[in-house]
Amino acid sequence: MAINFNKVEFILSAASEKQFVRDGMPQLAFAGRSNVGKSSVINRIVNRKNFARVGASPGKTSQINYFKIDGKLYLVDLPGYGYAKVSKTERDRWGKLMESYFQSAGLIHLGVQIVDARHKPTADDVTMHDYFVQTGCPVVIVANKLDKLKAREIEPNLAQIRETLSLRDDELVIPFSAEKGTGKEQLIAAILDQGIMLHRKASVWVDHTEAFYRISRGISGAASKARCSGRRIQTSARGSGGGARRRRSKFHLSPNPRLPQFDTLRALHACGRRRRR
Repeated sequence: MAINFNKVEFILSAASEKQFVRDGMPQLAFAGRSNVGKSSVINRIVNRKNFARVGASPGKTSQINYFKIDGKLYLVDLPGYGYAKVSKTERDRWGKLMESYFQSAGLIHLGVQIVDARHKPTADDVTMHDYFVQTGCPVVIVANKLDKLKAREIEPNLAQIRETLSLRDDELVIPFSAEKGTGKEQLIAAILDQGIMLHRKASVWVDHTEAFYRISRGISGAASKARCSGRRIQTSARGSGGGARRRRSKFHLSPNPRLPQFDTLRALHACGRRRRR
């Protein structure tokens, strides 16, 4: 399927679940820390300057923004997590919005998680990646700010990202520079290869129990298993970095699955951590 990523239009900003787009068109969900350059990555992909707004300070994407690409898919810009100089009430609202989006079966076709190529992924990054995994959709990791690294730092940093997120050998980490355009074609190819050809039934979902408990309580996977009463996700397969990898446990649920009432993704927004330099 040929897609013109330069043909893009803003559709809407969803401030509540009832505004989510549910027309069956593939949705590519972009997520990342507030200061990781998510909007700049999106602008680079669609070849537009300031199309996705780049704020003077991080944490300004407060709604779920939908952009239609060539009339064939949606690029969904999710609120950033981990840093925002706003009230706790507003951060809680963001978290509830994100929680509703991830709980809605069949919306996400491909996750694109943006991390900082200069640093080891944070605990929030790991949590966000776990959340994508629990949806059952494929996820591509974009290591942005590659232009800030020296040549000798690139491979060790990418290896560190793989290890921290416990990625399998077949899971992509794309070195990317929103500033210079490095990695743009590779990311677009990954989107076409992994996202657009994916067809999922709305009735197929995954057990979010462990991920919900970890996010809401901020505890390790092993501890959450001991304390969580829902189904457990096995941890026998290993990623390339040697870390335990959670297998996706799919089963059939109704279109509106009943999930544990934890704060979940709100925890990512509720704690404004110090911004990394």
